[in-house]
Amino acid sequence: MAALDPLTAVTEAFTSFLFGKTETTRLPVRTSTGQAQAVYLPTAAPGLGDSGVIIGREVYSGKGYIYDPFQLYGQQLPAPHWLVLGESGNGKSALEKTYVLRQLRFRDRQVVVLDAQGEDGVGEWNLIAEEMGITPIRLDPTAALDQGIRLNPLDPAITTTGQLALLRTIIEVALGHGLDERSGFALKVAHSYVNATIADRQPVLTDIVDRLRHPKPESAEAMNVALDDVRAWGLDVALVLDRLVDGDLRGMFDGPTTVGIDLDAPLIVFDLSHIDRNSIAMPILMAIVGVWLEHTWIRPDRKKRIFLVEEAWHIINSPFVAQLFQRLLKFGRRLGLSFVAVVHHLSDVVDGAAAKEAAAILKMASTRTIYAQKADEARATGKVLGLPRWAVEIIPTLSPGIAVWDVNGNVQVVKHLITEDERPLVFTDRAMTESSAVDEDAVDFDAVLEADLEAESEARALPIEQGRATRNSTVA
Repeated sequence: MAALDPLTAVTEAFTSFLFGKTETTRLPVRTSTGQAQAVYLPTAAPGLGDSGVIIGREVYSGKGYIYDPFQLYGQQLPAPHWLVLGESGNGKSALEKTYVLRQLRFRDRQVVVLDAQGEDGVGEWNLIAEEMGITPIRLDPTAALDQGIRLNPLDPAITTTGQLALLRTIIEVALGHGLDERSGFALKVAHSYVNATIADRQPVLTDIVDRLRHPKPESAEAMNVALDDVRAWGLDVALVLDRLVDGDLRGMFDGPTTVGIDLDAPLIVFDLSHIDRNSIAMPILMAIVGVWLEHTWIRPDRKKRIFLVEEAWHIINSPFVAQLFQRLLKFGRRLGLSFVAVVHHLSDVVDGAAAKEAAAILKMASTRTIYAQKADEARATGKVLGLPRWAVEIIPTLSPGIAVWDVNGNVQVVKHLITEDERPLVFTDRAMTESSAVDEDAVDFDAVLEADLEAESEARALPIEQGRATRNSTVA
C-alpha cells in the first residue's frame, strides 16, 4: 500500500479521533439484473385463505389459488354470486365442471346446472352426471308427449303469489312487453278461480287457458264490467299460454310435475340442449325452472347450494326473467345460495333491453372471472366491472386456461389446473371447442396445498398494494 503524504495522514488521524474509524472505500460492483434480483425480493398480494376449493395457481407468485364463496361470504365477499366471462375455447367449461366436482367433495354442498349446450343428443354435463349415477332432467318438446319430463308452473309446491308472478313472466317474455292492467286482471281472476275450484289434482295450464276463454260471470261482476270485456282482455294472454299447451312447447309444462325428480341429489342437471337457444323458448324455460327451483329446491336446511346457469344472457338480457332472478338472488343469500352465471360477452347484456336489470344482477356478483377477450370487448368489460387498467390490458393476451379473477376488488391472474382424474370428465370428444383449446397441467392438489400453506400465511401480512405494484411492473 502506498504511503500517505504527511498532511493526509494527520487529517485521517484527527478524523478517526473525533468520529471513529472511517469505512474503507469500496470499488463499484457491476452485475446483471438476473443476479441482482435477490436484493429486491418480489412480493405478491395475499390470497383468499386456505379453506375451500383450489382453482389452480396465481400466475405471478406461483401460489395455490383457493376460492370458496361460502367461506368468504360476510368477510371478504358481500355476496356469494359469481360471473364468468370469456370467448369460447378459453376454458370456461373446464372451470365450471372442475369447480362443481370439487365443491361436491364437501358433504353439505348441492348443485343445480342449467345445461344449455350439448352434442350427440345429450347435454355437455351428461358424462359427469353419468359418472355420479344421476339422470339429467331432459326438457325436450319432442319427447314430452311420450312420458317426458314435465314441470308444472301451477305446482302446489309454488306459492299462489309465485304462480301468478311466473305466469305473468311467461306471457311478458313471449309478448316482448309488460302486461297492461286489463290483461293482468283477466289473468289474475282466471288463476284465482282455478286455484279455488280444483282440489282433487294439480291445476295445469290448460285450466287457465279454458278459464281465460270462458270467464265466469262472477269475474266480471267483481269489477262491474261486461263479461265480453273480460274475455277480450284475456284473449292475448290465452293465445300465449296456448303455445305451452298446444304449440311448439307443448308437453313440458302442461301437466302435473313428473314424479320422481330427486331434489335431494348432490347434482341436479337440467338438460336444455334440445331447445333452440335463439328462440323465445329459452328465456321462458329459464323463468319456469328458476321459479320452480326457488319454491321446491331452496330450503332452510343449512345446505350450501350452487345454481350454475350456462348461456345466462337469456336471463340477464330479458327484463322480466331478470326481475325474477333478482328476487331469487336476494332471497337465496339468506339461505346459502351461490348463483353462477356464464356469459360469452358482457356487451350481449349491458346494451340490451334489460340494461337496468342486468346492472343490478352484475352488481350482486362480487366475484368476476374474465377469460381472453378481444381488445375492444376487454375495454368495455373493464369499464363496466371497474377493473384496474393493468388487468384490462392483459385480458386480450391471456392464454387458454388463464383468467383474471376479481374477488371483491382482490384482482389476480390465475391459471386453472386440472387433475388426471378430472381430465376424462372435462375434456371429451363432445366438449366442443374448449376440449381441444385448453392445454392445462394435471397436478396433485395435496402437494400444491402443502407447499403453499407457509407462503400463504406470509403473504397475508403484505399489503395488497405491494402485490398490485409487482403485477404492474411485471406487465410493463
